[in-house]
Amino acid sequence: MLRAVARGARVPLAAQNVLLTRRVAIHEHDAFADRHIGPSRLEKQAMLDFIGFKNLDHLTSTNVPKQIRFEKDLDLPAPVDEFTMIRELKAIAEKNEVWRSYIGMGYYGTITPAVIQRNIMENIGWISQYTPYQAEISQGRLESLLNYQTMVAELTGLPNTNASLLDESTAVAEAVALAARSTKRNKVLLDPHLHPQNKDLIKTRSDPLGISTDTLDFTNLSLDKDVAALVIQYPNTEGKIEVLDELIAKVHENKSLVILVTDLLALTIMRSPGDLGADIAVGSAQRFGVPLGYGGPHAAFMAVGKTDARNTLSRMMPGRIVGVSKGANGERALRLALQTREQHIRRDKATSNICTAQALLANMAAMYAVYHGPTRLAEIARTVHKSTAWLAQQIKANNGTLAFKDYFDTLKVINCDVAAIRKRAEEKGINLRYYDDSSVGVALDETTKFADLNDLRYVFTGLPLISEAEVFEQMSADASPLIGNSVHARTSLYLEHPIFNSHHSEQQLVRYMKRLENKDVSLVHSMIPLGSCTMKLNASSELQPVTWEKFGNIHPFAPITQTKGYQQVFSDLNKWLCEITGYDNFSLQPNSGANGEYAGLLAIRNYLIHKGEPQRNVCLIPTSAHGTNPASAQMANMRVVVVESDRHGNIDYKDLAAKAEKYSKELAAIMVTYPSTHGVFESSIRDVCDKVHENGGQVYLDGANLNAQVGLCRPGDYGSDVSHLNLHKTFCIPHGGGGPGVGPIGVKSHLAPFLPGHPVIPVDSTGKNNSAVAAAPWGSASILPITWAYIRMMGPHGLKKASQIAILNANYMAKRLEAGGYRVVYKDEQGLVAHELIIDCKPFKKAAGIEVVDVAKRLMDYGFHSPTMSWPVHDCLMIEPTESEDKGEMDRLVDSLLAIREEIGMIERGELDKLNNPLKNAPHTLPVVLSDGWDRPYKRELAAFPKPWCYHKLWPSVGRVDDQYGDRNLVCTCPPIEAYQ
Repeated sequence: MLRAVARGARVPLAAQNVLLTRRVAIHEHDAFADRHIGPSRLEKQAMLDFIGFKNLDHLTSTNVPKQIRFEKDLDLPAPVDEFTMIRELKAIAEKNEVWRSYIGMGYYGTITPAVIQRNIMENIGWISQYTPYQAEISQGRLESLLNYQTMVAELTGLPNTNASLLDESTAVAEAVALAARSTKRNKVLLDPHLHPQNKDLIKTRSDPLGISTDTLDFTNLSLDKDVAALVIQYPNTEGKIEVLDELIAKVHENKSLVILVTDLLALTIMRSPGDLGADIAVGSAQRFGVPLGYGGPHAAFMAVGKTDARNTLSRMMPGRIVGVSKGANGERALRLALQTREQHIRRDKATSNICTAQALLANMAAMYAVYHGPTRLAEIARTVHKSTAWLAQQIKANNGTLAFKDYFDTLKVINCDVAAIRKRAEEKGINLRYYDDSSVGVALDETTKFADLNDLRYVFTGLPLISEAEVFEQMSADASPLIGNSVHARTSLYLEHPIFNSHHSEQQLVRYMKRLENKDVSLVHSMIPLGSCTMKLNASSELQPVTWEKFGNIHPFAPITQTKGYQQVFSDLNKWLCEITGYDNFSLQPNSGANGEYAGLLAIRNYLIHKGEPQRNVCLIPTSAHGTNPASAQMANMRVVVVESDRHGNIDYKDLAAKAEKYSKELAAIMVTYPSTHGVFESSIRDVCDKVHENGGQVYLDGANLNAQVGLCRPGDYGSDVSHLNLHKTFCIPHGGGGPGVGPIGVKSHLAPFLPGHPVIPVDSTGKNNSAVAAAPWGSASILPITWAYIRMMGPHGLKKASQIAILNANYMAKRLEAGGYRVVYKDEQGLVAHELIIDCKPFKKAAGIEVVDVAKRLMDYGFHSPTMSWPVHDCLMIEPTESEDKGEMDRLVDSLLAIREEIGMIERGELDKLNNPLKNAPHTLPVVLSDGWDRPYKRELAAFPKPWCYHKLWPSVGRVDDQYGDRNLVCTCPPIEAYQ
């Protein structure tokens, strides 16, 4: 009733006062949960009455199987309000020490332009979008990602790129796998001076795939016919720039490929991989305005050349590619191209399990390049390089010795007094890279100013500080190795497109970013009802800490003693997530859900090898599983055996039992999603787990649907051995237009020793000798405070209520849609769904010629993003309302779907033409509706304003996109400016 008061319902004043007094006295700590959860108390009760339940406990005790129910309260801290949470988290952040870090190793200080931080990084209109699978209402971020691809293509000199990968190290590992696939060879030679985390990820990914590695000898190159590729860090981890022309030519004579792991800022003044003749370039865009964030999230990149007439590398490249196509009205239109979500099509034959990309961070990096343009980018790079050259000169002038003469921003000082240098560095609050007792590394960056150079001169030489004017004068006078006629200097042009030469003032950039934002549907406009993707509220108070300096400006390889605040966040999350799931330990390293799947399967694989059972390599996967499941199993060198579903959409237990027994000597695991991908609490889940265990296998429970379980049941209690959790779903990290994501894995104690480790910073007492699955020790660390804040403010009862409301909302929508002519495909024995539902659109094809895609596109005319389309069931829509949406918003979506059903009925009755109707022509753009040439056999009002709320909708900016045209004519960089007119 209090919520009703806030929303203007007529309640007597005396009653309001009583209620408010009671609210403050009894429920003051539920303040955040009440704001996070959409339905008011009155709305909640109205929905319960509609579906026939007296309260939430009655509902969830009915559809959560009794044998798995969690009958206690979660042992979590009592909830606090937003103000208190911020105060607590600030106190924790203060335990972090922000030193000036010149460690390098792929991570550098950068300056995030305030205009980008405020208008993208802190803007819910940019961070709450979904992956742009519905292109017509995603043209803004697709254009920004196309800018990213263009930036990468031109700086690397290689024509085809993707729209970001998880981090540099996973990008390197993906490049190795790509080279092995394309050459059909199984050996790679590694630069001994790769960043250590890059070497480690190559080992992690290559071992299960049977790809062997050896060390590259630059002085005595020996190649055999099994060598797929060479992997070279350019510049290398110690800062040296190798002369590569002859080596690359020799590699190509052997029909092997060259992979350069490179730095975008360096490439503004260094010869590009394309100039050198390399085949693949990978790296990180972090230093293009994306904060260090203790390791992430950061956008990585991959660019490939054209190795043959069929453009094989481009067609095999993993990840998302933004391509240029055309819309139904002839306009230029962008879309995701080629193998987008290939894992859902090819499953265990997929070449990658990539699902989340770092779209938000790629957009930030792209805008950094748009804002600065080629001239300013080169100036930044030259300043960094001249600063490094000046410091090198100071070191050499004072009897210091450098390991090499060709460098961009990184020096290695050898035969020096490391103890003295370390002491002076600590005095100044500076982190350096310490190789051994006689060698120290230093890597400069955009944030290095004259005062910093002065301090570094003191640290390395012991000489007293000089004036900043003297530093400036000496820098101006000194020559720099990369400027002038150096063999390494870049001469090819880049970023000539007008998009990188038009928005250099803040006013221009703000308007450009806002113009793109206004083309995209996000949670600021309407609910995004995607089944399996859980597009819930991303609260402002949860997001606020991400940009605090004490979280954002810390190098991932800074000493642990400087990161006590982060360590407390990690410790709290480990404890809280264990309590929520029933597991014994967590690794926070995986930086996407699919990466978490992979890490979990590797833990199982390594556990079985440790037990002396390496022959166990069969992974049972139900037909309804997420497409990343079989793709991840294949990457972990497991053989996928499919388990059938019964007619109710549940796991066919007889088929499961038969296959578990048939492969009992080879069974490694089952991968099962719970509640099922069909949106049902399957009553047989404990029996499934028991049967797999009886036959020697482990249970991997995909945690994508954990948001229906929190406080109601725990995977670790009913038989699961390991799960990944999508923190960007259940625990409120925003989707960011396709990423960032976080996919930590929880395990039972026997798998804990096989959690990911890290080659630079030990992550904890377990898994410290294991290889890593992400570049940074704790993956995308800087966004973990979002989840910390969500759990801290929701508390045990709020978290449980969120699960219950998600289930209530889904069942309410299911019953309303059924009453209006849609069939809900799967339900449990009680006739209920879990937190999501699937509606059948197959009958419309036969009766009216309407495909499921027509329904999806028509929803845009009503102002809504489509539910998940044709997955997990073909010709169906999967809807997930989440707990954040109020009854009014859900009713608008249901009313829209019912109105579309009536439009289909009009086609069935002959009242609308079967080929020329609002569904077939959807979506309708503003220019089409306002055109003088309107000639369609239905009214403009029906096209554009079928419901009252449509007067306030976000209009699709292009007509229906031609997917086939875009794939046949692949263009993945910015077209000529004429195409933008």
